[in-house]
Amino acid sequence: MFDRPQKMLFLATLWSLSYCAVGSEISGALNDVWGYTEPYLRAVWQNRLCVYTAAAVLIGLWFTVNVAFRKKETITPVSAHLHSSAKKQELSPDTEKIVHVAGVRIFYGSQTGTAKGFAGELAEDVRGQGFECEISDMKEYDPDDRLAEECSSKMICVFMVATYTDGQPTESAEWFCKWLEEASTDFRYGKTYLKGMRYAVFGLGNSVYVGHYNTVSKNIDKWLWMLSAARIMTRGEGDCNVVKSRHGSIQADFQAWKAKFLSRLQPLAKGEKKVCSGKCKSDSCKNKKKHKEEAEDSQSLAQKNSSEEELMESSSDAESSAEEDKSHGSVIDMEDLGNVMNRMKKAKKMEADEENSQRIKLSKQNGVRNSVAEEDRREMITPALRDSLTKQGYKLIGSHSGVKLCRWTKSMLRGRGGCYKHTFYGIESHRCMETTPSLACANKCVFCWRHHTNPVGTEWRWKMDPAEKILQEAVENHRSMIRQFRGVPGVRPERFDEGLTVKHCALSLVGEPIMYPEINTFLRLLHHQHISSFLVTNAQFPEEIRNLVPVTQLYVSVDASTKDSLKKIDRPLFKDFWQRFQDSLKALGEKQQRTVYRLTLVKAWNVDELKAYADLIALGQPDFIEVKGVTYCGESSASSLTMANVPWHEEVIHFVQQLANLLPDYEIACEHEHSNCLLLSHHKFKVGGEWWTWIDYERFQELIQEYEESGGTKSFSAIDYMAKTPTWALFGAKERGFEPSDTRFQRKNKTKDISGC
Repeated sequence: MFDRPQKMLFLATLWSLSYCAVGSEISGALNDVWGYTEPYLRAVWQNRLCVYTAAAVLIGLWFTVNVAFRKKETITPVSAHLHSSAKKQELSPDTEKIVHVAGVRIFYGSQTGTAKGFAGELAEDVRGQGFECEISDMKEYDPDDRLAEECSSKMICVFMVATYTDGQPTESAEWFCKWLEEASTDFRYGKTYLKGMRYAVFGLGNSVYVGHYNTVSKNIDKWLWMLSAARIMTRGEGDCNVVKSRHGSIQADFQAWKAKFLSRLQPLAKGEKKVCSGKCKSDSCKNKKKHKEEAEDSQSLAQKNSSEEELMESSSDAESSAEEDKSHGSVIDMEDLGNVMNRMKKAKKMEADEENSQRIKLSKQNGVRNSVAEEDRREMITPALRDSLTKQGYKLIGSHSGVKLCRWTKSMLRGRGGCYKHTFYGIESHRCMETTPSLACANKCVFCWRHHTNPVGTEWRWKMDPAEKILQEAVENHRSMIRQFRGVPGVRPERFDEGLTVKHCALSLVGEPIMYPEINTFLRLLHHQHISSFLVTNAQFPEEIRNLVPVTQLYVSVDASTKDSLKKIDRPLFKDFWQRFQDSLKALGEKQQRTVYRLTLVKAWNVDELKAYADLIALGQPDFIEVKGVTYCGESSASSLTMANVPWHEEVIHFVQQLANLLPDYEIACEHEHSNCLLLSHHKFKVGGEWWTWIDYERFQELIQEYEESGGTKSFSAIDYMAKTPTWALFGAKERGFEPSDTRFQRKNKTKDISGC
């Protein structure tokens, strides 16, 4: 009806009329409002400072509430279900792993370094399995301040301790053991002082020391157990006596124990419980049969290998099962104690009977000993010992004998002089075979040439080779070693040819030859082949000395003159070593043939015992007394001997002169300066003012043949086969014991050769 311009004009007119009518009303209303509010606005303006302050406070409150509200918002959106899940996740093993074994701490008490070496070896293997491991010397560890910490440290404590002289702890472990012993019986510590500690013990000892075998390790195990510490495995025992060692050597014993320890360590780290004791209430125990079989095997093995099981020798498994069934501190009811003791006595009796059945009885006729179960005996030379002795130049014979070329044999082949036996008794050193039918010994002397690599024992418990075989192979091996000098520069052809024929045998190589059951047979075989015999014994077998057939010259080593010094120097295995020592000297005095005391002077050990030596000489009345300064054979963990213990030759002379003043029947006869050795001789060998210390070897062979043919009725004495001593061998001669026909050769910076007799 209207076009676009008309519509717009109409709307504009209408808006103008409306504005005029309404605007007048609004304007009036605004005037009324302003009149009403004007006084209030003026009041606010006049008090504007207060208004500003109130505004600031309100803004601050708003900001604080707003921040708090935002924090709440960050937590509030998490539902109760999610919060519970997060809590479970925080406590799960993946988030916070429970540690059952924090590591291993190894304590060692060592005298010669063996225990320390074992501790280091165990530590390497423990670290190889991913565990931390610390090694502590007992000497540097204060148990009073620190041992209780092991109850909560979750560490496994391993104690590796050696037993020293008379069953005492080593010097480094002395204080630790003393403290532990006192704590175990001190009411102030209480029976639960070490509750929570877990431990294992490995001891190092030698079963030939009857009554003191692994005493220290047994005591430590007992004392820890008395303080409520928990074993993780049965105590291990390493035995230096290769005859009775369960695995053939102390190293093998340690390896076997270490394998068990490492296998025990893994289950403990996983938190696994101990093996079921087989005493479950229900009949559905899966491990009952297995445990029963293991218990039977363990019991049979224990009865076979040990006669000294103690009540505290049970494993940790048995102890823990017992602890579960009891709440008091006792282990065995008093009613059962008698049964337990009876079983222990029965086990010991069975062991003693078995031991007696294996013993070798000495025959009064020829010294041959018979074994009941010879095929069950071990060989004396173990594979490890065979390797060691072979490297040292020994030619081993059978299972217990050996031969070696003496350095003086080599020297005389070259015309560089012989040993002191050549000077004192006329032995031809290049024709002397040094051998032994027994590598074992009953002493562990501090000056041992072989650093105690040879086995030890108080009686023969090994397999035995026949004397014929030993002598035959000894001569063959000796000749083979002599043949190696063919064409060697400096070797005299005539002496090389002579050296291929053995004329003398020195049974002083190593060990105790008189322990060999067929020693008399061996000596007879030597004499039948016109070989002279020089036998050395360590004065611990008096009956064997009495039963010995005549020898060319019988030696007894007298390394000390008092009980205490002999124990310190020779370290004998026998408990009654001093009585045996004295009886051996008396037995020597009963012999009619040539006898010798061999004194080894160890400076600062036995050189001040002149009067006591004189008393021992009066006891045995030997024909000769050899006094020799100790030979230092190099550093060894088995001995504390050093070069400071080697006396000078002048000191040896001074000692011998003082000793001779106390012996009216003896006088210094010969000297061998190169060996630091002098010879005191009985006056009966001084005929017409001249010494007759040498031996007429051909005459001796005639006499011994007559003795054998007469069945021992036609006896002879040392005077019957003596020979005149040359002037160059006498004490005070300018040659000082060196034969003039030879040429002395001194090598500078030479490697020390410790072989020789």
